[in-house]
This record gives sequence, C-alpha cells and structure tokens, in this order.
Amino acid sequence: MSVMINISELKDTLELTPSTQNIMLVGKHGIGKSEILTSYFKSKGMKVVTLFLGQMSDPGDIIGLPSKVEKKDADGNVTSQTDFTPPYWFPVDGKPIVLFLDELNRARPEILQTVMDLTLNRKLAGKALPEGSHVISAVNDGNEYQLTDLDPALVSRFNIYEFKPTVEEWLNWAVAQGLDERVINFIQDNPTWLDGDSGDGKRDYRGLDKSADRRAWKNVSDIMLKVDTIKDIHKRIIAGIVGAGAAAAFIRSVQQHNAITGKELLLKYSKTMKTVEKYKLHEFAILNESVFRFLQNAKLNEREKKLAAKNLGQYIDFLRTNKKKEALANFTSIFEKGTYDQAIVFMVVNATEVYDMLNEFVEKL
Repeated sequence: MSVMINISELKDTLELTPSTQNIMLVGKHGIGKSEILTSYFKSKGMKVVTLFLGQMSDPGDIIGLPSKVEKKDADGNVTSQTDFTPPYWFPVDGKPIVLFLDELNRARPEILQTVMDLTLNRKLAGKALPEGSHVISAVNDGNEYQLTDLDPALVSRFNIYEFKPTVEEWLNWAVAQGLDERVINFIQDNPTWLDGDSGDGKRDYRGLDKSADRRAWKNVSDIMLKVDTIKDIHKRIIAGIVGAGAAAAFIRSVQQHNAITGKELLLKYSKTMKTVEKYKLHEFAILNESVFRFLQNAKLNEREKKLAAKNLGQYIDFLRTNKKKEALANFTSIFEKGTYDQAIVFMVVNATEVYDMLNEFVEKL
C-alpha cells in the first residue's frame, strides 16, 4: 500500500527528493497533479514537459524518429547507421527539465518499454537527459479506469505516493483563485461531493456517466460567476459538468441557503449581523472557517485591513458576550491548529487584541 500525501506534503517531498530518484503519484483524475507540479517547478525556474502516455500509439512519440546517418572513418570509408532525431520536447539546450509522464498505467506496452530505459538511466535512444532532470509519473487507480498492468521492474524504479489533496487545501486554492462563493460554500458544507462521492459509499462510474471532480467544480464556478438566478438551462449545464446527483445537491443548497461569507462579515459587518445572529452552531462553524480562509488569501489595501481588523474584533466580542461559547470554541480551535498561518499573521499585525484574546482562550481549553 502506498503512502498518502497532500499538497503540502507533496511540495516537501519534491523539495527533499534528489533528481536521481523518480516519483510516482497515484490518484484520481482532476485533482490537480499536473497543475501543482508545474507551478512548483516553475517557481524553481525549471521547465515542465508533460507527456500523456495514454494518448501515444508509437514509441517514436517519445524517442523521436529514426534517421540514416553516414560517417567517414580515417581511411575515407563511408558507413551508415541509424540514429534518432530528438523529439520536439527533448532539451537540446542542455538545461535540466521535469519530465511528467501522465497516464503511465494507460500506456501501450511498447510505450512502457521505452520508458524503462528513461527511468533507470535517464536516456532515450542513447541520448541522456541533462543532469538534474526529474522524472515524475502519474497513474490513475480505480475500477472505473481502463488500465495497463505495470511491470514490477518498472514500478520498482519509482518512489510511490498516493496523492490526495485535502478539502481544506482545495478550499484555500478556490478562494485564492476567486471561485464563485456558492461553489466554495457548497463544498465546505458538503465536502464528500468534492471528488464525486455523495458519502453513501457508491460510485457512479458507468460508461459515460458523469462524476464530479475538482476540475469540474472549477468549471461550475466559471458558469456560476455569470449567474445570479439559477434557471433550468443552468441546471442542465451544471449536471453535464458534475453529474446529476452533484448538480441536484448543489442547486438545492444554493436555493435553500444564502450563507454569509467571511469576506462579507469582515468588510460589511453591520449588513450581515442580522443574519448571523440567527445562526446555529454548524452555520457558525462554516462562517468561522470562511473568515480564516478570507484572511489567509485576501489581498487587502490599508483601509480594508483596518476595517477587517475592527470587524473581526466585533465578531469575537459578539461570540463572547452573546453566549455563543461553542461557536467561539470552534473559532479558537481553528486558530489553534495553525493551518491558516497568514490569517494568524494578519491578527498579529492588524488585530493584536484579538490575537491575544484567542491565545488566552487556547490556554483555558
């Protein structure tokens, strides 16, 4: 059984693993493997080349095409030999690259044979990758995929990790990317729908049946950003993106709830509190998490920082003085975990009294 890692742990793994060791990531489609790898290595100034092995039909797609090369020896005799013209992606400038072999276990056997030498010797048809190059692969795992059995000798050349980003990591990413608040709130309240599972233990993969994934929820957000009122056509479009079950749950949630977000609370406090005052504990839990996510990712100007700090203090006072002890305990628990480090930095710099108060609460827990 492979070791499970999330996004933060993946970045640590990439940092600590030498380029001479290969990494294999196991996981569902649509969870951001390629995007995260590309973002990480680009921040290091390295080029990422992604090869979709499941789409390749010939080894020449990887090693290049054969060509006839004539050479003269010292006596002037001409000999011919076959060489391979480097493929389009091969780094001819000598700079190390990150070669991301996606869909490794959906590749044809002849493609996998070509990969063998690449993973062991960092060579293709006798041509070596530049020193410092990384080889990383990704495989899908599950009965819903048509897969090729991998040779144990090939598998042994990889450090293998099951990649499963947490819901919290996706929510933070969603806030930072400006996804529609209704999508964010739905996933926060119904996290089992993020990866296409309603929580009943059943998976609906039957041919062309659609199932939700993280990429699909981003697509739903792109639609929702243009929509104020959901109409029948929107329901059909969303169902085509995430499947009928997820779409029905999402639309029902949007129609039943008009949740206050952390951004609205901290920047429009007086307008939101009439609603917040009527909240039950589970709604406070959602709001508290949203407050931390907003402070974690928001790019605020000085006026907004002062306003958010002031309203944060008012909100904590409201929880403390209105017998909302459980809601305050929940807020303090999120603070204590330290997951939202930038939110805590915001409190240290801009809302010192709130920071000190929360530390006192932590000591009393």
